[in-house]
Order: sequence, then structure tokens, then C-alpha cells
Amino acid sequence: MKGFSKFLLKILGWKEIGGVAPENKCIIIGAPHTSAWDFVISWLHYASVGGKANTLIKKEFFFWPAGYFLRKMGGLPIDRSKGANVIRQTIQLINENDRVHLALTPEGTRRFTQKWKGGFHIIAKETGIPVYLGRFDWGRKEVSIGEKLELSDNAQADIRRMKDYYREKEIKGRFPELFTTDY
Repeated sequence: MKGFSKFLLKILGWKEIGGVAPENKCIIIGAPHTSAWDFVISWLHYASVGGKANTLIKKEFFFWPAGYFLRKMGGLPIDRSKGANVIRQTIQLINENDRVHLALTPEGTRRFTQKWKGGFHIIAKETGIPVYLGRFDWGRKEVSIGEKLELSDNAQADIRRMKDYYREKEIKGRFPELFTTDY
């Protein structure tokens, strides 16, 4: 899969920067998230450098045979029904597994939003795992797990630092009008 993923990225014109996170468990932020293609590009990147990223997927999609393939691709089933606590479930999944490289998008949607969600912060603090500022830059066609973000005890301040990072790097989404680093 590594060679095939590398080949596909090259054909699509993407440049890989860096490799796999060295820790057994981490969160990799995916930004900017403006297109379903972000998942494809980031999945191909991580597979091409020898990694296996995990994503949270509604448990309803884990029926046979789809469930088999979703798990092989790093999918983790999550209950998103009314009253289900996704953050608590995610913490439990991380604690139950020996290796989790969880890809999360703080925007929480592919639509335009100024408010980023802080669930990643709670998850990282509760489990003690690091956070990487991953990026898929459609302007330069570069994909990377990015730099490690040292978290403080203030989620909103850390989100501002994240937005500053993406603004300073001039990262562009596939649909730039759907991404903002404004506070």
C-alpha cells in the first residue's frame, strides 16, 4: 500500500513532507478541512510514509463487509446518537488501544466556520497524548503531519495559536473561501 499511495500522490501532484508521528498515540489535526478530498489526500499521505491514521466514523457504517474495510483503513466506530458523549468514547478508544494516530478536524465541518471545536484538547489532556498540526495545503499541494503543539491548560488560547500557525504558513484549503483563521 505504501508504494501505491506514494505513486497516487505523485500523479495527483502532491508533495509529502515528513513522516509518521514517532509516538504510539497522538492526535493529528487536519486543517484546513474544506473538502471530502482532504480525507483522501491525508490518508494517502500517511499510508505512503508507512503510517496508519485513525478516524472516527459513525458506528452505523460498520456493517459487513464495509466494517471490515473501514477498520483496515483505520476507522474507529463511534456512537453519535443523541445523548452519546463522543469525547468520552474517544478517550476510551485511545485508552483501550496500543496504537492510535487519531486524525481530527477542529473545524468540525467542511462548511465555513470561524469557531473551532476544542474536543481534541480535552482528549489530548485526558489521555496525555501529543497533538500535531497536520495540514493539507491545496495551494502548494503539500501534505504533512506538521509540528507538535505543546498544549497549555487553556483550550481557547491553544486554538488561537493553531489558527496563527495556519495563517503564518499561508495554508490554503481546496475551497479557500471556506477556511478562516480569524478568531
